[in-house]
Amino acid sequence: MHEYLKRWGEYMDFSNFKSIKDYGFEGYIPVSQLMQNHSIIPHTRGVYMVLYTTDDSPRFLNTGTGGFFKGKDPNVPIVELNDNWVNDTKVVYIGSAGGGKSTSTLNARIKQLVKFGRGKNVGHSGGRLIWQIENNHDLIICWKELRVDDPHVVKKHLIKGFKNMYRKKPFANLVN
Repeated sequence: MHEYLKRWGEYMDFSNFKSIKDYGFEGYIPVSQLMQNHSIIPHTRGVYMVLYTTDDSPRFLNTGTGGFFKGKDPNVPIVELNDNWVNDTKVVYIGSAGGGKSTSTLNARIKQLVKFGRGKNVGHSGGRLIWQIENNHDLIICWKELRVDDPHVVKKHLIKGFKNMYRKKPFANLVN
């Protein structure tokens, strides 16, 4: 494993933007803005995070804005949302684009995520819980381009670091 990968997530403080920026994440674009224009997102592989901007606990919607991919209801009961919520963190979802056999780019993957959040029938049900956050259009998306390291591996390391800090996965990461 690359030395670079060993530190991914191990010492990141997921509770503040400065620490996330110090790890090289860029963008910090509100979902509402990405719904209008996603051209700023790089056409390279990498990892990305969805961030919750306030310190208050969110209010959840019974029926979120997420799409019904392959006819499957993306919504879960409010009690499950409350159980999944992680206090004292800004990170609500960690995703990856490219790596392994995937040729997906950050631009394509984040575009899919946002389209799914607008109710479109697209293949991005990962992170679907974020669309049951009442003010999901205020969420922020940031990314880190990865030219050498495998995005799937980096994502796993980030989630592992998060779990070490909070004893559970980010709110909307239902699987690793």
